[in-house]
Amino acid sequence: MAHSQTVENYLKTIFQAQMALENAGTLVPMGHLATALGDVPGTATTMVKAVADSGLAHYEPYVGVRLTAAGEKLAALVLRRHRLIELFLVNVMGMSWTEVHDEAENLEHAVSDRLIDRIDEMLGRPAVDPHGDPIPDPEGTVPMPEYDSLLTCPLGAPVTISRVSDQDRAFLQFAERHDLRPGDVVRVEERSVAGDSVQLRGRNERRVTIGARAASKVLVHAVRMIVIFLLASRAVLAQTPAPAPEARAAPFKIADNSFLIEEAFNQEAGVFQNIFGAMRIQGTWAAALTQEWPVVSQAHQFSYTLAFLDNGDHGGVGDVQLNYRYQAMMEGPGRPAFSPRLSLILPSGNSGKGLGDGSVGLQVNLPLSKQRGDWYWHGNAGMTWLLRAEATFQRGDLAVIRRDNLTSPFLAGSGIYRLRPMFHLMMESVISFEQSLTEVGTGRDTTFTLSPGFRGGWNVGDKQVIVGFALPTSWSDTTDTGAFFYFSYELPFGK
Repeated sequence: MAHSQTVENYLKTIFQAQMALENAGTLVPMGHLATALGDVPGTATTMVKAVADSGLAHYEPYVGVRLTAAGEKLAALVLRRHRLIELFLVNVMGMSWTEVHDEAENLEHAVSDRLIDRIDEMLGRPAVDPHGDPIPDPEGTVPMPEYDSLLTCPLGAPVTISRVSDQDRAFLQFAERHDLRPGDVVRVEERSVAGDSVQLRGRNERRVTIGARAASKVLVHAVRMIVIFLLASRAVLAQTPAPAPEARAAPFKIADNSFLIEEAFNQEAGVFQNIFGAMRIQGTWAAALTQEWPVVSQAHQFSYTLAFLDNGDHGGVGDVQLNYRYQAMMEGPGRPAFSPRLSLILPSGNSGKGLGDGSVGLQVNLPLSKQRGDWYWHGNAGMTWLLRAEATFQRGDLAVIRRDNLTSPFLAGSGIYRLRPMFHLMMESVISFEQSLTEVGTGRDTTFTLSPGFRGGWNVGDKQVIVGFALPTSWSDTTDTGAFFYFSYELPFGK
């Protein structure tokens, strides 16, 4: 049965007030409810009686009101619509997180559950809205993670902003000015009882002082400082993951910027990315320029990769790749992002000079990505097929050209730790089984590469600049260590 906008507003407001009460079963005072809704007490009482008569609430005159199980479910579904609309307006429509609350207040009563489910799917089944508030599931269940606030968290320890509980636009603008958005990392240095204030260290060691009332509205989790290899080994051995980290984790502010590993995220609609990477190892250079474009929506992405090589004897353009990637699955609770890629390899490099394979080829890669708190885990599995690859061998004064089909599978994985919102530590690993031409047939080399590194960046308006550096070491017949440099520039188009 459909309910009026006024009834839905009452249900949602009572439900949110219930969740804020310390004792389960306590009634929401009528004065509190009337103030929250901006109604006079008489109007609030009349509405609550009507809600109670419909079986959605229990009302005690002069005491207060509490929703029944049916009322709680309906209220949670209204809240679900509200928070998904907010996230849609920020992520897809490009609106500021400070202005979407009022828009969602109007739209939450007009959209159907079918449309909300489609929005939920398109956004990747998100756990929280732009303010860090948990999003109820389609059954009306609301995750209830426990938080500290800036008033109760440990002094001197870095904490990640997880949620801003006040939706007032002026307060959200205040939080934005003071680097108190979800995902930001701060340290509380001092609390003054006499001054009713809290002193913080935020981004770039910026010192900020805010009032105690404002600090109580900023909810946080402690930043976990764990060695990469220790956590990785525990993750491999653990049979049951720790509960609820997904519901607590703020989205990463840097994504799809790995070096050797492909992350499973297509470009958002209206945004394209320019990526430049270069590696120097044993006196040789290899560089690549990639440009990624969404095709209509985030589901489809086209990109091309231009390679530039210097093998010590010759330098020039390498083989070109034309890439299509499909966002088959967005990340959600208990589910990784998945975006298979298919690439066409064009023989633009000079194979006689060792700058290409002299063959049309295909490459497929199956990337998976999953966030766990302040960590992102990525896995790749793929294969490269070269159709009639070419190589030249010298037999005395005679140059012999050989051609054959080559198949080279590879596996890769990485862990990325968010040390700060815009600074990440990285550990990437790749094992490849490369087939190559020999004078009498083909051979296969197994190479394992381990690459520690970091990436960091800046948001400049609606643009993002990312730089990174790594020290990859490869083990095959020999051990070689090189240096990898990364640069990315992401910006909107069509505006």
